Amino acid sequence: MKGLRWRYTRLPSQVEDALSGEEGEEEEEEWEEETAPAPAPAPEEPVAPQLAEASQVLGASEMRQLSLHLPPRVAGHSWSLAFCTSRDGFSLRSLYRQMEGHSGPVLLVLRDQDGQMFGAFSSSAIRLSKGFYGTGETFLFSFSPQLKVFKWTGNNSFFVKGDLDSLMMGCGSGHFGLWLDGDLYHGGSHPCATFNNEVLARQEQFCIKELEAWVLS
Repeated sequence: MKGLRWRYTRLPSQVEDALSGEEGEEEEEEWEEETAPAPAPAPEEPVAPQLAEASQVLGASEMRQLSLHLPPRVAGHSWSLAFCTSRDGFSLRSLYRQMEGHSGPVLLVLRDQDGQMFGAFSSSAIRLSKGFYGTGETFLFSFSPQLKVFKWTGNNSFFVKGDLDSLMMGCGSGHFGLWLDGDLYHGGSHPCATFNNEVLARQEQFCIKELEAWVLS
């Protein structure tokens, strides 16, 4: 009777299984480290615009914040003070006269008797007009105290309209986003369809303490 032959197959031990599992985990960790996305670069600080003279309404911080919302076509342009009430008086007609010869966009900034700062960016110079003019670059803004910007909604094109008795920016349902009277002393602000804005001042009716018109060119 022939003897039986036995074949032995060596099974891996639990220790080897554990070691091989650890090696696999290390490889996976190394792979994750190698393929991890690079951290996003820190956002650049806004640069303060170049002003020919100091503003009596806005500080450097407010100007830097506003500059981030201006159209790219005026980025880096210097700001020239075309009109201010402390120098040229409280008169809308005087504002129109100071705007003559300017065609570039205008930043209108106000501070009222309550200390609230707000205003508007007009895509073109402020002027007398029979109807509304401007483009979708026009917007309203308010520091309350953080900056809030109200851009064009596309609902209508009632951007800017100026006559001898008032200056209006934004309109809808009989209300203006920003309205100034002929003496540039009284004004009003209401929500309107053009910009879907909040009331810019603390109250819907306000009195102006200081107003400036900066030409960006």
